[in-house]
Amino acid sequence: MITTTINKEITMESMKSVAKPTKTTIKFYPIVKRVMDVLGASVGLLLLTPFLIILALIIKLSDLRAPVFFKQERIGKNGKRFLMYKFRTMIPNAEEKLAELLQFNEVEGAMFKMKHDPRVTKLGSFLRKTSIDELPQLLNVIKGNMSLVGPRPPLEREVAEYSVRDYGRLSITPGCTGLWQVSGRNDVSFAEMVDLDLEYIQKVSFALDIQILLRTVRVIFVPNGAY
Repeated sequence: MITTTINKEITMESMKSVAKPTKTTIKFYPIVKRVMDVLGASVGLLLLTPFLIILALIIKLSDLRAPVFFKQERIGKNGKRFLMYKFRTMIPNAEEKLAELLQFNEVEGAMFKMKHDPRVTKLGSFLRKTSIDELPQLLNVIKGNMSLVGPRPPLEREVAEYSVRDYGRLSITPGCTGLWQVSGRNDVSFAEMVDLDLEYIQKVSFALDIQILLRTVRVIFVPNGAY
């Protein structure tokens, strides 16, 4: 659980009260969703393995001194920390340079986004626009840190700025994709992202999960606000 840098004491009861489903959730929904997550992520990794290997080689050849993957600590369900995996899309010392760029943040609220972030490589720009850089998160799904569909997992420094309402995002397992990603992504403000995440939590269902997954496939081929 999060024990530092958070300026408000939030109990799990308060998280759930903010993001309470408006209808009775299917009794076995969490179990069935977990099974679907593991099967979907496993099949996805199996089918994409040749493509992922080729992409990993391309990323490595673009900078032999830099790693292929980027690992970052994120905050998951109930405030639990975990390492999230992505293909590297930035220069190796990107995290150290973040402090210099915070003043250029283009999103209001507890999130940093910069359309022309100088830390992003040319290859990384393409991977981000198509969301291909996030495919390694299928490993997070198999490990149980993430689900295929759910709110995006935030950084601890972002959670430190959360309001009571924002904490509702942490009441369920974070996802690789969600309503935010298929509704404009970086063109959506932080407040709107929270609204979309809470809407998902309140309306959670298998039909909604499938709808979001299908819309995600479309976004990969027709990028929608990603950079």
